[in-house]
Formats: sequence, C-alpha cells, structure tokens
Amino acid sequence: MTDHDRAAARREIADAFLNALERRHEVLDLIVEAGDRSSAVDGIVTLLATSRLGAEAVIGMSFDQLTKDSRKKIAAELEDLNNILSFTFKDRPASSGDSLVLRPFSAASDRDIFAARTEEVGAKGDGSGAPARGLDDEIRSAQDRIDAEEAAWFVAVDGDEKVGMVFGELEDHEVHVRIWIRPDCRHRGYGTAALAKSRPELAAYFPAVPLVIRAPGATLV
Repeated sequence: MTDHDRAAARREIADAFLNALERRHEVLDLIVEAGDRSSAVDGIVTLLATSRLGAEAVIGMSFDQLTKDSRKKIAAELEDLNNILSFTFKDRPASSGDSLVLRPFSAASDRDIFAARTEEVGAKGDGSGAPARGLDDEIRSAQDRIDAEEAAWFVAVDGDEKVGMVFGELEDHEVHVRIWIRPDCRHRGYGTAALAKSRPELAAYFPAVPLVIRAPGATLV
C-alpha cells in the first residue's frame, strides 16, 4: 500500500472501532452467537456497515481498547486522519489486495490485455522504451525471455476481470518492475495491490535479486 492507502485503511479501522464501542452490546451478542470467526466477521460487516478489514480489526480488539482513555485516543486519531485524507478506504477497495490475484502471463489467453497495454503505452514490453513491434513479435520475444529466466510477466485478475499486468525484467543483476493498470480500472488501488503482490512473486522467480520499481509503463493508482 501507499502511505495514503495505509492511512485510509487505518481510518477505516478507527471508524470501525468507534462504531463497535458505541454498539458494543450488539457486537458482543453477535460474536457470542456466531458459529465461528468467519461468520462473526461477516456479521460485524453487516451490523456496522464496515469493510472486512474493519470487521477483522473489531473482532481482534483487546480489552485495554475498551477504556474511556483508549476511546478518546481512537477518536482523536480518526479526526486527524479525516483532516489529512480526501478519500476513504471504500474509495480504493482494491488497495488491500484481498480480491486481486497475479497469475503468470499466457501467450495463448492473455493477448487481449497485453494488446490493450501496448495500444496505450506504445512501447515495447521489455521496458526499454523503444517503440513496440508487432504484437506477435512482442509476445514471442517475451516468451523467449521468460523461458530463459530473464523475465517474468503476470496478469492482475480480480474475479474474472483482467485489470492489468506486472512486468519483471532482469537487467544488470536487478529486476526492473513495471505495473500497468487498465485505464477504466484506475484510481481504485489496483496498482498498489499489484505492486505489493508482485514482490513475493518476483522474489520467488529471481531469488536474492534486488527489485527496482521503474516509472515508465507504471500507473500506481
């Protein structure tokens, strides 16, 4: 997450805490009656009209957070966050990464999303910044680099929807990472989530190789 996304997530949690404390008897009854943790979290989501992030935080509250002094601190933190943020966690739900999955790029089935990226960016997929060649040539070149363990490409998927791509290219003992999110999927936090998800994926492909986030072709919004 970006710093602002982390702040928005913290605000979501603080808001959920205060709502839970105001409705503590209802929350406690709900938890006591729940069959398991998952159903309790689902119930808190509905009761407090909060996100799953907020509900998970509520069910994990400790007793020392129930005191008057703690409630004042939570309220003060919420006020501070409200003053510095212009958007809420709900405005960028994808930034948590809960629903986003990265899967390896398939030359057979992911031509469409790479074509959309190339049409917008107009540059080669290898990150060199050179003008793109024909789509078949670009995909063939990428597959050769992937087979040679010099690149790793991923498609970012939310449910059945392809929302973007992650490109990892090995160059001078570094992995240059680029994120591209479809224009109609931007400003929801997908770029933030894709970047976070890409780190362990690329670390597995390129052990002990530093990752460098490259600006060209990346839209981290």
